[in-house]
Amino acid sequence: MDDTIVAISTALGVGAISIVRVSGGEAVKIVNSVFNGKNLKNVNSHTINYGHIHEKGKIIDEVLISIMLAPKTFTREDIVEINCHGGITTTNKILEILLNNGCRLAEPGEFTKRAFLNGRIDLIEAEGVMDLINSKTEQSRELAINQVSGKVSDLIRNLRQQLLEIIANIEVNIDYPEYEDIEEFTINHLQTKIKNIKFQILKILEESENGKIIKDGIKTAILGKPNVGKSSILNKLIDEEKAIVTDIPGTTRDIVEGTLNIGGLILNISDTAGIRKTDDIVESIGVKKSLQLINNSDLILYVLNNNEKLEKEELEIISKLKNKNHIIIINKTDLKKNMDDSKLEKENIIYMSSIKNIGFEELKIKIKNIYNLEKIITNDLTYLTNARSISILKNVILKIEEVEQSVTNNEYIDMIEIDIKNIWQQLGEIIGETYEEELIDQLFIQFCLGK
Repeated sequence: MDDTIVAISTALGVGAISIVRVSGGEAVKIVNSVFNGKNLKNVNSHTINYGHIHEKGKIIDEVLISIMLAPKTFTREDIVEINCHGGITTTNKILEILLNNGCRLAEPGEFTKRAFLNGRIDLIEAEGVMDLINSKTEQSRELAINQVSGKVSDLIRNLRQQLLEIIANIEVNIDYPEYEDIEEFTINHLQTKIKNIKFQILKILEESENGKIIKDGIKTAILGKPNVGKSSILNKLIDEEKAIVTDIPGTTRDIVEGTLNIGGLILNISDTAGIRKTDDIVESIGVKKSLQLINNSDLILYVLNNNEKLEKEELEIISKLKNKNHIIIINKTDLKKNMDDSKLEKENIIYMSSIKNIGFEELKIKIKNIYNLEKIITNDLTYLTNARSISILKNVILKIEEVEQSVTNNEYIDMIEIDIKNIWQQLGEIIGETYEEELIDQLFIQFCLGK
């Protein structure tokens, strides 16, 4: 990290302003060498300075230069931001000039990576930066800002501190048993404290499911046999003619996708090929994909035709949905009813007519109720949302259960202490107190350039 990096921090395109960001020990010197205006080496930190970027005496652009000196910067290095006129040509030209004068093009996420390596943020906060950039709803934004602000990290640090106190108590009792004024740390003490930590972690894991729903949305599949109105329902939900609608069965041969925002909750919806036996090779591939979505989706919207009798195959698929979040949509209620719905669970049924625009609000309310959306949104959105962190916590639970078993088996306390130290270290991986270089490289390469 001894070199000075540069990248365009705003999206390329036509706009009023673009920002070119420079970070590193030579940031001020390099920018000053191509700047006509005040001597940037002599200006105060956190000031904005007017002037021009030039190349060989020729003015390239009129700019404002933000100077931010270490350590009070995002990367804890000197940072210079060039606010230039927007547009691909001008912005790229300034980037080219800086690269020719000693800067290196930043890797994806390198500014945030430097912030982490320099102790400015931890891994959860770094992941929160990415989530904040990608947030699509107010709830996902709030979720991300809680990670960026350190609220989520505090949960993990608190758990590590409790484990550290257990380790300290064990070591004192082992090393200084002769001191009578030291409180004896008994097996009962250990069991109580470990049980409490386990309870806290299980609570975090339970709530993290809410976080994943807010961050990633609900993977939703619309299933049913051909010509029951799946594509019409998708188009109405997302208010877009995404799927082709005809009266010909088998029109949809592959998965068509769209997104819907329901009160801050994103539904990632897939309209699928109608499920039926077919000799058409292309359609049969689509049918196979549709059946696979039963296992791969969070929510199934299974569509039936109000003016047709229930078929054996439909009842078989409905039976497969019992252990999944699902809603049975009886569509085409504008037509004469020929269906006997007495065999269906009434609480899971929504009656709709996509042509008459009936039932769509009831469907949205039903989805909100299934995922307890009102409760999720009114709670403090301090959740873990990253799959890496959640995976570590699940592994920690297994290790805690091993410790509990060791205590029950009356194993040596110093051996139990080693296991507790391993748990403490694993929790450190979540916030980056302990990490492997490969993990860090892989994490930050997912970021955009300039961040």
